Amino acid sequence: MKTIPLEYGRFYHLYNRGINGCNLFCEHENYEYFLYLYDKYISAVADTFAWVLMRNHFHLLVRIKKEGEINSFFENLEGFRNLQGLKTRNRVNQQFANLFNAYTKAVNKRFHRTGSLFEHPFRRIPVISNDHLKYLVYYIHHNPVHHGFCEHFLDYPWSSYLTMLSPKRTKLSRAEVLRWFDDKKNLIQYHSTEQVEKYNELKIDQLNDS
Repeated sequence: MKTIPLEYGRFYHLYNRGINGCNLFCEHENYEYFLYLYDKYISAVADTFAWVLMRNHFHLLVRIKKEGEINSFFENLEGFRNLQGLKTRNRVNQQFANLFNAYTKAVNKRFHRTGSLFEHPFRRIPVISNDHLKYLVYYIHHNPVHHGFCEHFLDYPWSSYLTMLSPKRTKLSRAEVLRWFDDKKNLIQYHSTEQVEKYNELKIDQLNDS
């Protein structure tokens, strides 16, 4: 499978699963630790607009930051002189690799396993329109319902849906997402509308590969 490059300033639907369908998350602490590592490694190179962690896979809606933003972040890190030869795009890929490697090491140690945990490479689909963005927010939040883990978005704790409705501070790009829907009321309405299930123009067969 040809790997699609991650381009600066562009939105992507990113997703991956456990190798051979194995579970990525077995305990409450696993979900929390993945989110901690995600913030540690990915916040420097991408903004996040929606996410969900399922038992054996995850989905993310992100925008890769502009090259200057990424460089500015790393320029402020101690020891940046050792990183100056690394191209920014390679640095984006390295941050995702760091996330997956660090989480794999933790899971392997916790459950006395060895070897890879994630399929490689992780999947990425470029976002093609504003309607695609809105649909992906719904699609990601709907994943637990689709897979039978809950009956309503509010019942599942490991997605960004609850954060979308909360007034608490967050690193999630919540304000921008709400602008896509005009306001919180319309976001909630969109999530409860059956017509989005019929959204065929986006090649849903690709999006449902989970």
